[in-house]
Amino acid sequence: MSVPRPVWSADELEIQRRIAIEQFRQIRMGEPLEDYLSHFEVARNAYEDLLELTVDLSQLGDQAVDALTNPDLLEAVRYLAGPPISADDLKTLTDASLAPTRLRADPDMARSVVETVLLGLDRNRFPWVAENRDPTEAERGAAAMASAALVAARKVLTTRANESKTEQEEKVKDRLRQDGFTEVPTRTISTLAAAPDQGEFCGESMFGGRKADIIVRLWDHRVMPIECKVSNSSTNSVKRLNNDAAAKAEKWLKEFGTAQTVPAAMLEGVFKRHNLVAAQDTGLALFWAHDLDQFMRFVESTRP
Repeated sequence: MSVPRPVWSADELEIQRRIAIEQFRQIRMGEPLEDYLSHFEVARNAYEDLLELTVDLSQLGDQAVDALTNPDLLEAVRYLAGPPISADDLKTLTDASLAPTRLRADPDMARSVVETVLLGLDRNRFPWVAENRDPTEAERGAAAMASAALVAARKVLTTRANESKTEQEEKVKDRLRQDGFTEVPTRTISTLAAAPDQGEFCGESMFGGRKADIIVRLWDHRVMPIECKVSNSSTNSVKRLNNDAAAKAEKWLKEFGTAQTVPAAMLEGVFKRHNLVAAQDTGLALFWAHDLDQFMRFVESTRP
């Protein structure tokens, strides 16, 4: 008989989530300020160059091609709007390509892109544009500083999220290797027969109709799709845990069956207790990145 997935009491989940929050605080407070300052300096230089190139944005349409084909200036242009417009959203809104070769070949398309951005121009940062006048030196400097802060903050947050998730996945993979598991190539898994063999795992792959970050074939032949979730707030945890990982678990259990599948989530950061309880109730096995020993104890318990 297969070992059942671990099910934690609300009090046990509370203890683990508090440990995770404390670790999150220590990591965030220990992050180097240099990363932010480096991004800030690059962004500020980009805004100073953009304002000079376009004569304080008055000639942005005429200089659209030069502005949009420079990666740093393109980012600066996107952040002229309030709130900033992502590259994907900008392409959708304008039905245009942001590829430099396409923009150079079609100046009208480049002008259309900047005109769309200007429709959402942040008038608090760039008041002189709406008032059709020249900016003061103070206004120009304040606009560059405020815009650079927006860009730098977003880059730090994006890098943090991507690196945290990648680091967590690598930690899980390392522990599996230490326990004798072998990593095999990623693949599309439409049936359990296509999953890694006993004692093997693969990285991000399609498992049924949804992707899983890591897929493990346990020693008792069951398949464990693992979602690695790093949350920086209790609000964010609902999206990452309940709306994503738990929803995937329910789908996988319906597709592959409860006897053959052990959906799991590896958690790090800030989570609310009632969200943890709700996710666990869907059939999701919960583990913590700060306690990989606990995870490996379950994996080891599946040996015949």
